[in-house]
Amino acid sequence: MQRPGATAPTPTVQEHGPPSSLCEEVDADVPAAVGARLEVLLQDRVADAAALDGVFTADVAGPLARFTLDGGRRMRSQFLWWAMRACGGAEAEAPAALRTAAALELIQSCALVHDDVMDGSPRRRGGPSFHARLAARYPGAAFPGTGAVPFASAAAVLAGDLALTWADDIVAGTDFDDAVRRRVLADWRAMRTEMVAGQYLDLHGQATGSRSVAQAIRTACLKTAQYTVARPLSLGAALAGADARATRDLCAAGRYAGTAFQLRDDIEGVFGDPLVTGKPSGDDIRSGKLTYLVAVARARAESRGDRAALSVLESSLGDVDLTEDRLRRVREALVGTGALAVVEERIGRLVAAGERRLSAAALSPVAAHHLRTLLARVTAPAGSPAHADSAGPAAAVPGGPRASGAQAPAGSTTTAPGAPAPAAAPSAVHPATSAVSATSATSAVSAAAAVSATSDTAAAAAAEASAVSEAVDTTRSAPPSAPAAAPPSAPSAASASPGHTGHMTPRHARPPGGAPGRRRSGTTVDGSRR
Repeated sequence: MQRPGATAPTPTVQEHGPPSSLCEEVDADVPAAVGARLEVLLQDRVADAAALDGVFTADVAGPLARFTLDGGRRMRSQFLWWAMRACGGAEAEAPAALRTAAALELIQSCALVHDDVMDGSPRRRGGPSFHARLAARYPGAAFPGTGAVPFASAAAVLAGDLALTWADDIVAGTDFDDAVRRRVLADWRAMRTEMVAGQYLDLHGQATGSRSVAQAIRTACLKTAQYTVARPLSLGAALAGADARATRDLCAAGRYAGTAFQLRDDIEGVFGDPLVTGKPSGDDIRSGKLTYLVAVARARAESRGDRAALSVLESSLGDVDLTEDRLRRVREALVGTGALAVVEERIGRLVAAGERRLSAAALSPVAAHHLRTLLARVTAPAGSPAHADSAGPAAAVPGGPRASGAQAPAGSTTTAPGAPAPAAAPSAVHPATSAVSATSATSAVSAAAAVSATSDTAAAAAAEASAVSEAVDTTRSAPPSAPAAAPPSAPSAASASPGHTGHMTPRHARPPGGAPGRRRSGTTVDGSRR
């Protein structure tokens, strides 16, 4: 991030030049393209902050911009981009897609900064968390009032609020056709509320000591699945003008994969290597989080009368001074009760369900291949080959037909021509245990079914499966044809952009794949509104 007044770096994605090349450049490296657009957008916002106050810029605005630029895999941005491309989006949609993707990265910064404050996490992305950096900058700072929130935590809350404000401002300043604007804003409003609701359920579970398996899954779906995968996919579909059926299939695939992603994160939070995950191991246990992994372990320990495992879990959850030896015993309990194997099997089922819904959608084959690769990455164990960024340079995505409700023609393929068919995302058990081997989604389901048939906990397993299905299937996206309207008394920041009259030239019909080189009147090359 350049200091205000410094010469802006040359963006990776060409801001000027033939617009017909933009999609090819972004396809080749989506994270770099989004990062370049994000850097330009954040330079403007840091400059605005510098005009207000130097201290605020040095302590909050500047570090927030660096935090957003320097970390993360841009997974949400990639889901949005490849969903847009898979649904037939091309040059006309690319600038708006890049801006919306940049806004998603700021939403992620808001969530991470706030989450670390609420959890008291000292590290994030392999370095100090945002509030920990502030505490180090002002080691003696404290509020005079009794019981007041520490200065660094309070300031970090403001930084998260600023990230959300910047994200809304970027969406508000983006040019969309009128119909697309309605759909994007409906998704944007829903996503922000879902994220907050999921975070609250997370806190509620900690505060009340909830043991509900169903609530743990519901929390995972709202807190992570929706805003990490399902909503970015829905936003990409909206930008491309996809029909209702394709949008529903994409969102369903995203909910399944996103929930699997959170379950994987729960496992990594206990068994993961901090050098790989970038955060301390055992923090979820120390903070007493209601994760699906812990909820299943408790339920199975109780059903089996395993008092030793139950005692370890009860005494360790919420213990901020949990030692490495105690954490080792927690891991043993999670393995010994079978909870780890159950969660791995659930991940496999969710991944398989997501794959089925993705295959049901009529999508551009090459872009659909990239979506499959992304879905496999977010659900694979950290450090595994599937989890690595192995997509490589993207193949060119031809302008395909708009996704429609019709099934793909018989004999058609949903993988890149000439590319090997992508394997189902692995449901590999963490190497912390050798009791369960790494398996594919299909073999995991088969193995679990065999175990359930002979286990005295078959009823509990069925209840868990039902909870997963119910939580995922009932978290629906707003139908693109009938987006929820914002309450008149509380208009969305994104819908209140300066100069927006609520009326724009209707979207014109155009050939499949878009019309390369066309630029809407009143639109700048970076997708902002003039």
